[in-house]
Amino acid sequence: MSAVAESIMGDNAKPAGNSHGGSVVAIEPARTAPGNQALTAPAAVPARTRSLRRKLAAGGLFMRVVPPLLGMALLVLVWQIIALKTASFPTPWVTLKEAGVMFSDPFYRNSPNDQGIGWNVLASLQRVGMGFGLAALVGIPLGFAIGRVEFLSRMFGPIISLLRPVSPLAWLPIGLLVFKSANPAAIWSIFICSIWPMIINTAVGVQRVPQDYMNVARVLNLSEWKVLTKILFPSVLPYMLTGVRLSIGTAWLVIVAAEMLTGGVGIGFWVWDEWNNLNVPHIIIAIVIIGVVGLVLEQLLVALAKAFTYEQVNN
Repeated sequence: MSAVAESIMGDNAKPAGNSHGGSVVAIEPARTAPGNQALTAPAAVPARTRSLRRKLAAGGLFMRVVPPLLGMALLVLVWQIIALKTASFPTPWVTLKEAGVMFSDPFYRNSPNDQGIGWNVLASLQRVGMGFGLAALVGIPLGFAIGRVEFLSRMFGPIISLLRPVSPLAWLPIGLLVFKSANPAAIWSIFICSIWPMIINTAVGVQRVPQDYMNVARVLNLSEWKVLTKILFPSVLPYMLTGVRLSIGTAWLVIVAAEMLTGGVGIGFWVWDEWNNLNVPHIIIAIVIIGVVGLVLEQLLVALAKAFTYEQVNN
């Protein structure tokens, strides 16, 4: 029997210091035991890893959900305290009921001066889109030119430094004087307040392009169009999108104030009209809507900026 076992197991299976067949049987568990341990030991590591990952995921979910909810609860609590101390100030519950009635039909239209909140928001977004789009068409190319050409940088630098700190609403009378109408004047105010961040951020991005890139372009004798599309634009894109994000936030702030002064259809005029009617719950609802729309616009541009990073453009 030992001869058969030795022929099967090979020379390495021979017992040390004993030639009986029973010793061969004792060798087989000794060889398989470590193998069994090697098969079962790694299974415990993924289990601990999965447990740790679940704890980390739960902690991340807690930090994403609970602090914002506590912040909103604190805001509502402060709101309720103010409402209890001021008789004319509506409570959160009264405002919530008014919001339910308002959003049940946000797009009604009884007359030019009596329209739903939806039409007013759309009118304001239309003005912002037109003024912001014109600012992008002018500001981004001008920023590239100022950053690329030193003469233009020195030429426009004092103008930008002088006009940028001016309040956007200070430009509204100029718009009314030139365009003779409230709607173009509001768009003009959006344009003039949106253009500066685009020009400045784009010009700074062009000026911060590594000089090595420009030296390579010069050695390869690339055309100005190739330099613009292959070197400048990918490098400047993050700066440019930052300027666009800043501009859209400023534009949305300005349009509310401009519409309060010019009248017509728009969220700013709607707030002022509700104040004249002493409808404070509607004013609070409009404030929330203005904040939500501004947040959505900013987050969309933040997502756009993350999607078009320098590395992804090059890839």
